[in-house]
Amino acid sequence: MKIPYFSWLFMIPICSLFVSFGIFVVSGQCLGHQQSYLLELKNTLKFNSTLSTKLVRWNGSVDCCLWEGVTCSKERRVIGLNMFNESIMAGLDNSSSLFSLQYLENLNLAYNCFNSPIPTEFRKLKNLSYLNLSNACFAGQIPNAISSLTRLVTLDLSTFYLLADSMLKLEDPNLAMLVQNLSELKELYLDGVNISAPGNEWCQVLSSSVPNLRVLSMSSCSLSGPFEFSLLKLQSLSIIHLSNNPSNAPVPEFFANFINLTSLHLSSCGLNGTFPENIFKIPTLQTLYLSNNELLQGALPDFIGDLTVLSIVDLSVCNFSGSIPSSMANLTQLVYLDMSSNNFTGPIPSFSKAKNLTQMYLFRNHLTGKIDSLNWKDFLNLVNLELSYNSLEGNIPVSLFSLPSLQILQLSNNHFSGQLNEFSNVSSCQLEILDLSSNYLEGPIPKSIFKLRGIRDLLLSSNKFNGSLQLNVIQQSRNLSILDLSYNSLLIEYNGTSSPLFCFPQVSTLKLASCKLKTIPDFLRNQSKLTVLDLSINHIPGEIPNWIWNLTNLLQLNLSYNLLEGPLYNLPSTLTILDLHSNQLQGQLPTRPPSATYLDFSVNFNCVIHDGIGSNLFIAPFLYLSKNKLSGSIPVSICMAKYHRVLDLSDNLLSGIIPQCFYEMSDTLIDVAEA
Repeated sequence: MKIPYFSWLFMIPICSLFVSFGIFVVSGQCLGHQQSYLLELKNTLKFNSTLSTKLVRWNGSVDCCLWEGVTCSKERRVIGLNMFNESIMAGLDNSSSLFSLQYLENLNLAYNCFNSPIPTEFRKLKNLSYLNLSNACFAGQIPNAISSLTRLVTLDLSTFYLLADSMLKLEDPNLAMLVQNLSELKELYLDGVNISAPGNEWCQVLSSSVPNLRVLSMSSCSLSGPFEFSLLKLQSLSIIHLSNNPSNAPVPEFFANFINLTSLHLSSCGLNGTFPENIFKIPTLQTLYLSNNELLQGALPDFIGDLTVLSIVDLSVCNFSGSIPSSMANLTQLVYLDMSSNNFTGPIPSFSKAKNLTQMYLFRNHLTGKIDSLNWKDFLNLVNLELSYNSLEGNIPVSLFSLPSLQILQLSNNHFSGQLNEFSNVSSCQLEILDLSSNYLEGPIPKSIFKLRGIRDLLLSSNKFNGSLQLNVIQQSRNLSILDLSYNSLLIEYNGTSSPLFCFPQVSTLKLASCKLKTIPDFLRNQSKLTVLDLSINHIPGEIPNWIWNLTNLLQLNLSYNLLEGPLYNLPSTLTILDLHSNQLQGQLPTRPPSATYLDFSVNFNCVIHDGIGSNLFIAPFLYLSKNKLSGSIPVSICMAKYHRVLDLSDNLLSGIIPQCFYEMSDTLIDVAEA
């Protein structure tokens, strides 16, 4: 489970984060007509006065140069206006008094929602050097008026798709017309603007029109490749953000010649070929995002350890291979590392010098070796460690449970073995998710685990844990939501009593398959949030208690391979998956819950079926009724089903004519052998 806040941090334009407008305190009043324009602007804008922190405080009795968000020059002219995130909902059009503030040099209207096109009267603000209209619910064609603002140094028209109802576009005028007069431009943010241009076009336009560009941020603009060599003319580039464009091209070698590069974002671009090693020689490189380029190959060179300012590396879901260089131990500024879903091999090197590392994702590779020799105690800021789906072995170091910031620890589907020892400092442990499933761990489950008060997801299935465990122990885990102890060698007991100090947590998923359980725990009757319950392959006898059908949120129930008997009553309407096969149930087939897609009643019933009794079961997409003693004919109600994927009626006592619709269900796997 990745924590995505780093991605969001770098989606927000630098200008939005770091540009602020100061206020010059000057003697005398600001120019009278300037104050009138501002008050008129306030009156025409529709904004939420509860959420506003600037506009709501503008007061005609106070010098407008002292208003929050307003910057004045020494001549008492309004030269800066910052209305960032002022909850503005409407009120900006070509008649706005904003366009009378012709001395404006800096204007920030970002993170509002004007719900309109960009007014063409922006052309009047000839002195603007900084214009930020990002994420402000502007839509439609970007007007040619912007291209007349020839003093612009920073232009931000970006829109992040998660925040926008509609998109800005550059068609007529196109990108070339927008930037043709903006030769002073140093920062260009057009993320989310629909530009739809081929590589030979947009690369040439930028290289010829904005030679001083330092920031190029055009993610999600429908820009295709390839990357043209002409881009190399932009030697001042320090930030290149072009993620989520259909480039479908290799990363060019000449990118290594951007000697001032600090940030390179090329995620989800359909990149292919081999990633140029020399890019790892750019000494200024701080952030590198290449994720979700499955055809992008490469290896990490040893000299990656020379990048002393590298703080973020995301190579996830690519095709990198080879070992992780031990030189990465020298990356002292590393904060975020994601190399998941690649083909890396060999051991995990020590990252102990990366004292500020908070996220480490190395899952779904081919990593081997032990991890108990790594200096985990030094990772005081580590929040998330995910090493699942590798071939790591040896013991799980108990020091991991003492890390003061660790919230998510996922080590599943490896070859870890040995006993998991008890650990101290339980009260200071921040663990919320612990997944050690599908390993070879043995011995008793440490009691310390159930004392983790913040634990939410506890997944220990498919190991070799043994010994007896009182289910009541989970009463200590107040926040527990998901518990899976299935497929170990445990003997789980439930004595039906509860501690007066604790009650059972409200869980959403409980999986205790193959745990030698002899009863359905009655505390479940009060589990209003329970959606998934798996008590299969146990020794539970008797009838299924009626209260289980009253669990109003239950979606998936598996009680297969037990000793359950008796009839089935009305099944809850919420059920989508019900598996009761290999029990000793009797009586008539039940009515199908309306949402059920998977039903397995195999090896149970001895009854007659016909239209009207249990016949609506036959419209379930996945239905297993094999190895019962069902008699009668196949109900014609099966023809009511829009489609079947699997229908198994084999090994029964059915007779009569097979309905004609069986032969018309080309997408259906039907087994009626010996029926």
